[in-house]
Amino acid sequence: MPSSFCILHFAVDSVSAYLDALKMLARRELSEAQIRQRLKRREHDPDAIDEAVSRLREERAIDDVRVAGAIARTATSVKRRGKLRVRRQIEQAGILPATARQAVDEVFGALDEEALLDAALGKRLRGAETIADDAEFRRLFRYLIGQGFEPDRVMALLKKRSPRR
Repeated sequence: MPSSFCILHFAVDSVSAYLDALKMLARRELSEAQIRQRLKRREHDPDAIDEAVSRLREERAIDDVRVAGAIARTATSVKRRGKLRVRRQIEQAGILPATARQAVDEVFGALDEEALLDAALGKRLRGAETIADDAEFRRLFRYLIGQGFEPDRVMALLKKRSPRR
């Protein structure tokens, strides 16, 4: 009798983990690692998590390539972030570096990086055409580097906008 109880309990927990994961995915795209982490926090059995994730992968409800692309598109179009920060954000979602690199290359292949950098700077300058002083120059440099833009491109753009450089 106890063995049939264990099997039944595992089946119930497996279904419960699957349903919890579906609810999470209904709200937004998540990577496999994020789903596993969240199910573990909800104290599901590791075997039930494996089974739920496997089923979701078969149904293509979990697809790390699709998630990486979604993160990259959102980070560039909405948040105006640079290549380095976008790739780091994708990797922080638990997606393999090779997949992150591929998604970033695809998204940035269709973008004008200079225009993206210029838009990020324009948003920060709030309509001003030039940089007021050295302190603002340094602040903008740090901000744009933090947003994932390459230092040499940032410096070149800031020098164009600075009256004294």
